[in-house]
Amino acid sequence: MQESLLRRATDICKQKRIRFTPIRQQVFLLMAEQKGAVSAYDLLERLKQHEENAKPPTIYRALEFLLENHFIHRIESLNAYLMCAHFGCEHPMQLLICDSCKKVIELSDPVIDDAFAQQAKQSGFQITNKVLEVHGFCAQCQHASSMKV
Repeated sequence: MQESLLRRATDICKQKRIRFTPIRQQVFLLMAEQKGAVSAYDLLERLKQHEENAKPPTIYRALEFLLENHFIHRIESLNAYLMCAHFGCEHPMQLLICDSCKKVIELSDPVIDDAFAQQAKQSGFQITNKVLEVHGFCAQCQHASSMKV
């Protein structure tokens, strides 16, 4: 599955005429392996298994590239990164973050996005960076919690 994701990302980069360097590809694959959010330093430790000379600027440059090209999302409140469920295009994004298990659910609801933008406009506010994150408890953690009672 990761190979098909890498092919798709490579095709997107070719279409956009941007360089998808081996390091960027490796970080992309490391992100694709993740089941949820991951910190830059955790990624750096994994990258060092392939590129022993990798340093923090290496990982941050690769992550910046992946962010700019909509392959991943940055989770501001966790200071972590998440593979985009439908990468390669800019789209509305909202994140549901479980405070118990740290599971992150990516939503892409244009109605929520439009309502938020409309409210900002009515308030005379110009949005320059939009990250909608909601913290709470996922269904599994709610269920586990109710079983303990």
